[in-house]
Amino acid sequence: MSSGFYGDVKKPSKALLAIETGRALAEFAALPAARPFLNAARLGDGHPVLVCPGFLGGDGSTTVLRNFIHEKGYDVYGWKLGQNLGLKTTGDEGELLIDRVTDIFARRKRRLTLVGWSLGGVMCREIAKAMPDKIRQVVTLGSPIVGRPDTSNVHWLYERLTGHVLNNKELTALQRELSAPPEEVPSTSIFTKTDGIVAWRTCIEPPSDFTDNIEVYASHCGLGVNAAVFYALADRLCLEPDEWEPFDRMKSVWRQMTYPSAGHVYHSEKPKKRRRKKPAASAIFSAAT
Repeated sequence: MSSGFYGDVKKPSKALLAIETGRALAEFAALPAARPFLNAARLGDGHPVLVCPGFLGGDGSTTVLRNFIHEKGYDVYGWKLGQNLGLKTTGDEGELLIDRVTDIFARRKRRLTLVGWSLGGVMCREIAKAMPDKIRQVVTLGSPIVGRPDTSNVHWLYERLTGHVLNNKELTALQRELSAPPEEVPSTSIFTKTDGIVAWRTCIEPPSDFTDNIEVYASHCGLGVNAAVFYALADRLCLEPDEWEPFDRMKSVWRQMTYPSAGHVYHSEKPKKRRRKKPAASAIFSAAT
């Protein structure tokens, strides 16, 4: 347990962890039945969308998610960096992921939306801080964006496979740096309170005029194959850069039934006004230097 941005945060229970795979398979199996629901989601404007996988995942793990984004009319890209092993994959300062974003931006001449699953979402958020002129918005899926990494059930595995081990002081400092949302780029967190991998409270975006949270019924491993996640993502992607607004859960009865909460209901502070300033160095990429 650690004391964090939202008070004392515990790792998800071992019971939730044990049923992650089964729940994810059930969510995937339910997708065909949700097709009419997903067909009703708005079509997009063709802008580029880069999808980053979670820890240990590669582009194969985001295939279903990227196919849906493509169906909705967007120019979708995988990250093409292989298996996500954190800084071991992206480079100590995220230079390989930065190069990927820069390359897509140069070819398309349009700002990208970044979609990141778990650790991939943490990376996307930091990329948006480092190069806001190239990023349209960020959407994270079950990403521990405000908590210490050691509140995850797989933190021990991350340390073992990456060799990136931080002491208690470094973990606290990293948490503080990661907690700040991108100041010039809208950022939405899609999360589930029944996450068996990461503590759900660490996935909550702090209040500001350009952050939002959308709660879904899902497992962590199922966030990339979940119909409610897909619909919420389509709702975010179709927003024009200058017309971004929070997800409207109260728009219909079925939205209220599908999405348990939205907004900043789990945080008592009032939203902070956005301030424009020079972006700071990326925390997750500078932590290893």
